[in-house]
Amino acid sequence: MAHISSLFHQIILFYRPFETHLNAILADHQLHRAQWSILYYLEKNDSITLVELAQLQGVEKPTVTRTVTKLEEAGLIKPMATHDKREKRITITEQGRTLYQQVRIPIDAFEHRLLEGVSEEEQLQMIELLVALREKI
Repeated sequence: MAHISSLFHQIILFYRPFETHLNAILADHQLHRAQWSILYYLEKNDSITLVELAQLQGVEKPTVTRTVTKLEEAGLIKPMATHDKREKRITITEQGRTLYQQVRIPIDAFEHRLLEGVSEEEQLQMIELLVALREKI
């Protein structure tokens, strides 16, 4: 059973330096990780609600609202019209999409360097494991 605590300890040991390096890349583009996560979700999903974002990120809605406001002020995202006025749905702007593509280049290089020597099958297994673990939290 010692390997169980070791697994989670290794996840924590990996996450901190990964986030530090990611934030250094993002800082070159005047972004931080929470903003990047929102741009990532929007690039992959076209639009998303603030409630969905809060659930995906595991944070409270006011935290997401503050980050979304800053991205809107920067012209990187914009609100979308919805049938339900209580629901705020956002989408990425062309400026946001362009920035996303620019930032993707150094992040891809960093991630590829980290995964060098890790097979696609191992990567998929890791993704499945992490998704399954997150769903249990």
